[in-house]
Amino acid sequence: MAERWKLTLRRGPKVTVERFASRDAALDALAAALNTTRVDALPATRVFRREIEPAGRVALRAEVAGPQRLLPRVHAGVDVRGDGSFEAFTGRVSRSVVEIDGDETPVQALRRALA
Repeated sequence: MAERWKLTLRRGPKVTVERFASRDAALDALAAALNTTRVDALPATRVFRREIEPAGRVALRAEVAGPQRLLPRVHAGVDVRGDGSFEAFTGRVSRSVVEIDGDETPVQALRRALA
């Protein structure tokens, strides 16, 4: 059975899903989506009595999961924050932030973490 990798892009209520045969193809599509998607700055917002700054809001979430279909073993992705910053992560429920070294892009950091 061939590997199946899924790329999910979430921007507000809009969700798109694409499927790929390999992890590298899914990560390449993730990089292309981050390069072509324009993210507008989000304003600070107030929830009850708590003020949430733009850096605390997620404008776009791109996740890669695979290779299994029902219970994927690998979950990783990139959050684009409301201030335009990036945060790469691994895991689904308990996420671990992947540190981005120097000139590295978030997708290169994910490739390094998943290797």
